Amino acid sequence: MSDSVPAPASEPVTVLLVEDDEVIRRSVGMALERYGYRVLVAADGLTGLELFREGRHDLLLLDVMLPGLDGIGLCRRVRETSTDPILMMSARGDSLDVVSGLEAGADDYVVKPVETAVLVARIRSLLRRAAFAPPAAGPAGPPEPDGPLVFGDLSLDPAALEVRRDGERIALAPTELRLLLQFVAHPGIVLDRQSLLREVWDYGWDGDTRVVDLCVQRLRKKIGAERVETVRGFGYKWKR
Repeated sequence: MSDSVPAPASEPVTVLLVEDDEVIRRSVGMALERYGYRVLVAADGLTGLELFREGRHDLLLLDVMLPGLDGIGLCRRVRETSTDPILMMSARGDSLDVVSGLEAGADDYVVKPVETAVLVARIRSLLRRAAFAPPAAGPAGPPEPDGPLVFGDLSLDPAALEVRRDGERIALAPTELRLLLQFVAHPGIVLDRQSLLREVWDYGWDGDTRVVDLCVQRLRKKIGAERVETVRGFGYKWKR
């Protein structure tokens, strides 16, 4: 893997890499370090869970196939308490591994072997989503709401980035929150999967639309399945 390397940031982002293959672990770790990232490594799921609980990372990069606690199980354990960005790595891009990882709460996935530039682009996209704040309205844009937006028992405060259902706060991963904001900004309008990949996942290229479908599925479980309607052959829309 060879690419031109940008100057490292003054405060490097820390990636927790959990990969049992020593060759892949070393090559991916060295490649990310060349881009200025700090890399913590674990060779199995249980060690990865211990490092996660220490909380010294910004993003998790998890292999699916791990000894002891596999990547899917580790992803589920992380999602019990955290909305940290998670990127899964799978050696079988068209397999059940990808679907299982996304259903478990991963934000995105890459297929091994992965080019460094692709991996770094996915990591940067995830970090942008995690640091997301809604843009201020421009001079010709719509006024910002004075308070939360209310949809029956669901309320969304765009300024505080808080979502509540029946008064109880819902923990949404950054991707789920951006997806929800995209829907409520376009009530009644059908949003196709590729446009959602561009706007929510920050893809500058065509991606796997299963990512969209499974994130919508997770979002529905948290906010109510009836709020997001499937328009077969096109995409999804937020019910007015």
